[in-house]
Amino acid sequence: MNAEQALIAYVLRLADNALILGQRMIEVVAAGPELEEELANANFALDFIGQARMLYTCAGELEGQGRSEDDFAFMRDEREFQNLLLLEQPNGHFGDALVRQFLFESFYVHLLDGLTRCSAPGLAEIAARAIKEVKYHLRHHSQWLIRLGDGTELSHARVQASLDDAWQYTGEMFVADAVDTVVHESFAGPDLEAVAVLWRRDVAAVVEQATLALPGDQAMASGGKDGRHSEHFGFLLAEMQTMQRSFPGATW
Repeated sequence: MNAEQALIAYVLRLADNALILGQRMIEVVAAGPELEEELANANFALDFIGQARMLYTCAGELEGQGRSEDDFAFMRDEREFQNLLLLEQPNGHFGDALVRQFLFESFYVHLLDGLTRCSAPGLAEIAARAIKEVKYHLRHHSQWLIRLGDGTELSHARVQASLDDAWQYTGEMFVADAVDTVVHESFAGPDLEAVAVLWRRDVAAVVEQATLALPGDQAMASGGKDGRHSEHFGFLLAEMQTMQRSFPGATW
């Protein structure tokens, strides 16, 4: 794999993460505990979908084969997507979705920070725009985690269970493969080992403030970055792609 191929794959991974998370968030846009939270969730989902659009466009320009953002989002098969497994998990209850957002955004904000200093064409500019949104998301979701963790006995127990269940999907974020390594070495991309240290520090601080407990060491699920997904992903993709697959080439 040469540097150009690795960069295209890397940008597509970032776009897939943003798109799949945005899709999951849209599914619960009217299921928040209060109206204000529903509106916030809708706006956050649109932020991620907007990031996906920029990244898919960037990947298409780097690839040079004429593929558009819609081609990447709607016309690829399951094994072609390389998003993290954490992001495709079902929404569950509010605490489940909240913990997913918190764990990913705690990672994503440091990844984007590293990408703002990379030398990859166009990617640093996208990261500089995206990090402003994600910092706000993270602050919002951290406050909710503290509110629930340090709330009632029931809210504490439920969000602790959410944290315990989601933890198995966090290891995949920090396992560098050939794509991550080439982008790090050739384009000054983020060092995932360094990101892991910052992520652990930040997560531990918020979890402590929420009076929750960090889960212990355990086996970690993986495969999303290689196109091997959970049983939930096919259903998500079918719902997301049904219109474009049914009427290919249709325009509004």
